Amino acid sequence: MRFTVSAPASSANLGPGFDALGLALNLWNRITIDTNGPAGVVRTSGSEAAVLEGRENLSLTAMADLASRHGRTLPPFSLDAEVNIPVARGLGSSASALVAGLVAANRLLDLNLSDDDLYEVAWEMEGHGDNVGAALYGGAVLAVPGHRGAVRLLTERRVPLAAVVFVPDTTAATVTARAALPEAIPMRDAAHNLATTAGLAVGLMAGDPVLISHGMHDRLHEPYRAAMFPHLPPMAHAARDAGALGAVLSGAGPTILALSLHEQSADVAAALSAVAGAHGVPGTTSILLPVHEGYSITEA
Repeated sequence: MRFTVSAPASSANLGPGFDALGLALNLWNRITIDTNGPAGVVRTSGSEAAVLEGRENLSLTAMADLASRHGRTLPPFSLDAEVNIPVARGLGSSASALVAGLVAANRLLDLNLSDDDLYEVAWEMEGHGDNVGAALYGGAVLAVPGHRGAVRLLTERRVPLAAVVFVPDTTAATVTARAALPEAIPMRDAAHNLATTAGLAVGLMAGDPVLISHGMHDRLHEPYRAAMFPHLPPMAHAARDAGALGAVLSGAGPTILALSLHEQSADVAAALSAVAGAHGVPGTTSILLPVHEGYSITEA
């Protein structure tokens, strides 16, 4: 048996939807499982291979975890991981790896688990359901505690959105970004985020650019993380001035994501690059697209 699982990148939060909103993007990690390959051999390739040297392979960990939950033992196999999603930069690389591993183990062990079954495990392993939901289901998703499966918000191309991302060369640990958050926030800020998150979710479902734009404002985590990522405020302002619907910290950062209509995406990319240069922040600007399907399996 030989097959490849591909799982997309994702951006979590989209501003106000902390640990709740996720958007799948067209950048992929892939793992190839081969039961006829050299048993126990794990090889890593792709643009992020050097960053991951000597680190735990999260796909392999997820595979072992799912097998253990079902009292099964994985058969001998080799694993080839192609890692293209930037690691530790807020684009869901770990969620992509976990989802790919769970899907691979489900296929390898013939467990016949549904995506909703895998989502429960992925949420538990990742600690939140936004990135893993996007990687599993695709599109934009809302992770609601207690609800079986992610709520799918953006399931088709209702509005020609582009995701312009500035990915700094430096990495950031999610645990450090979470440590920057306060234990309590003012009631007015909580009320603001309830309204903007709801508006953003409805805007994504309806394909309403105006509502999306009004929804992409956060007071829950970005004001506190801006001290870690001083490029966030000037980039957010410049992106909106260039025509973006909104610009936010992608996940726990340090990547900045700006949502725009396609016709504005080149101008927004130029604006982000200009701010990066002015502030001496090395990195890469690129234009990604939302993907409306999550993982895929290709038989080899």
